[in-house]
Amino acid sequence: MSGTFSQIYIQTVFAVQGRESLIQPEWEENLYRYITGIVQNKEQKMLAINGMSDHIHFLIGMKPTCSLSDLIREIKKSSNDYIKENKFTKFMFNWQQGYGAFSYSHSQLDNVIAYIMNQKEHHKKKTFKDEYIDFLKKFNVPFEERYLFEWIE
Repeated sequence: MSGTFSQIYIQTVFAVQGRESLIQPEWEENLYRYITGIVQNKEQKMLAINGMSDHIHFLIGMKPTCSLSDLIREIKKSSNDYIKENKFTKFMFNWQQGYGAFSYSHSQLDNVIAYIMNQKEHHKKKTFKDEYIDFLKKFNVPFEERYLFEWIE
């Protein structure tokens, strides 16, 4: 019997609407576990998840039957509802539209996982805006800065 064999690794990055710093240390682990549950329920594999108060990164192993845009839409919608239902913040919480998605080979996984897990230290030296633009340039993704996330200056 023939089968489908694949190896697809995607790092996804998206931000809180308005780039507000609303994800708090007291509940960020709950949020990451919740998002991991969504990924697993969609039969994908969460390899790493972490972020800052205004954005998150995660690396997943994807099956070719999964639509990344559908998965991200579900993660954003469900996690947004989860945050509101649990009253994690007194402020209006929403994810910004859009996201970044970057593919990696198996040989790069250890470095990408370390990078994601080291977000708090990494962002002591580099802003999210600089990091995101660096990703776009590194992966040769054409962009116009005015259409990127709303940046807080």
